[in-house]
Amino acid sequence: MSHIAPTPTPSCPPSPQDSDAGLAARAAGGDAQAFALIMRRHNQLLFRTARSILRNDDEAEDALQEAYLRAWRAIGSFREEARLSTWLARIVINEALGRLRKRARAGVVVPFAAAEPGEACREEEAMADPTAEPPEAAAMRGELRRFLERRIDELPAQFRTVFILRDVEEMTVEETAECLDIPAATVRTRAFRARALLRESLARDIDFATLRAFEFAGERCDRIVAAVLVRLPAPDAEHGAEQAGTPE
Repeated sequence: MSHIAPTPTPSCPPSPQDSDAGLAARAAGGDAQAFALIMRRHNQLLFRTARSILRNDDEAEDALQEAYLRAWRAIGSFREEARLSTWLARIVINEALGRLRKRARAGVVVPFAAAEPGEACREEEAMADPTAEPPEAAAMRGELRRFLERRIDELPAQFRTVFILRDVEEMTVEETAECLDIPAATVRTRAFRARALLRESLARDIDFATLRAFEFAGERCDRIVAAVLVRLPAPDAEHGAEQAGTPE
């Protein structure tokens, strides 16, 4: 198998149209700008991969940065026959799993992130932009996204990363198997099970929400009863009206 050999950094800057192999070759020669393009091209996939293992935004970001440093040092060994995305994903997965093992040994519990960093700032910017999505719709969409993320976080670890790679990043079975170093049949089984578990979890939430839809008890019930009682005629006045209307 051929490897990317370090080459002198070309004088012309790298382009977003360059192939992964071309950027890897330039990075192997010490071109940091080429490596920056590699990172931008694969950031979302790799962050989601780390996040699926660590279930914490800040720690996933730290793990991704460390994995990139490892990739920079090893980029000369990248095999051109492989996909750069899967090569990088393997490095990220190993880094994230290593952190998970350290966390387990230390007995550290990392809480779920309540909100994405900078989310409040983005909401303020959206409110200031008249062409932006209405704040209520944006807030609802954000809440639905966080709700789904929490349910994905609750999937067992062996299913969670497969679900992220297959259903969120839309990797093929073969690419996912290569990233995780497991048989393709195992990927199919875990993906099927992850979807089933997620459907069951979401169905329970929807059933519970349906039972509580348009709730009537409590303040609303008290308010309606009180309003009607205020408008009822006094008992004597009602009795008098009935007598006045009774034929002899």
